[in-house]
Amino acid sequence: MNQTQQNVSDSVVEVVNPDGSSPVVLVCEHASPAIPASFNNLGLSGDALSSHAAWDPGAMAVARIIAQELDAVLVASRVSRLVYDCNRPPEAAGAMPAKSEVFDIPGNANLTPAERAARTAAYYTPFRDTLAGVIAAAPSPVIVTIHSFTPIYHGAQRAVEIGILHDSDTRLADAMLDTAAAHSPHLTQRNAPYGPQDGVTHTLLEHGISGGHPNVMIEIRNDLIQTPDTQRGIALQLAGWLTDACATVTGENACKA
Repeated sequence: MNQTQQNVSDSVVEVVNPDGSSPVVLVCEHASPAIPASFNNLGLSGDALSSHAAWDPGAMAVARIIAQELDAVLVASRVSRLVYDCNRPPEAAGAMPAKSEVFDIPGNANLTPAERAARTAAYYTPFRDTLAGVIAAAPSPVIVTIHSFTPIYHGAQRAVEIGILHDSDTRLADAMLDTAAAHSPHLTQRNAPYGPQDGVTHTLLEHGISGGHPNVMIEIRNDLIQTPDTQRGIALQLAGWLTDACATVTGENACKA
């Protein structure tokens, strides 16, 4: 990577604790609601710009604390998922959604192939390449993505509080679900409120399963992580939970350095 490419990556991707010694690589694809000025807010205003449609509230705060507790590297996108959803491949409609939840996204309507390619090059490729480089440098990497979800979706209340998501590799998810009661009082479910059928496991497929690395996606209901105290509480639960799950999968205390 030349200096210009490095500068571009630095502007759209954040790497927290780059010298972390844990094999865990944390990922937060929906860390920020930021929309570059050139997009004119994608034609949005008001609540849409700060809503769950634009990012995963609380997820990055939780991920930072887990990174500190485990001494793990964390890779995060610095742009809103409405500009480019880094948990979607370029060919997916949801990578640059024309509608997200209840919001129409005028700036994403009728994008040309050239416009989609330009966004992919500007936002997805640096994120993908940075994450791939971090994983390649990690000893026996374990991929853990951190997300949050809204308590009410299309008018329906969601009972699930923590979702443990997986695709075809169930090892780490199984280990977490088997020990859920020992680590968290929250209602925990497998592949909820989303699952592979919803197209949400791209990062797991691209960076975990493709290399044979244990992987899991963690979804936290965002009303549980609205304050620094609650974010820290959930993060500490997850740090201990992941440590035990990794030990089950690998036979050693692999998650915590």
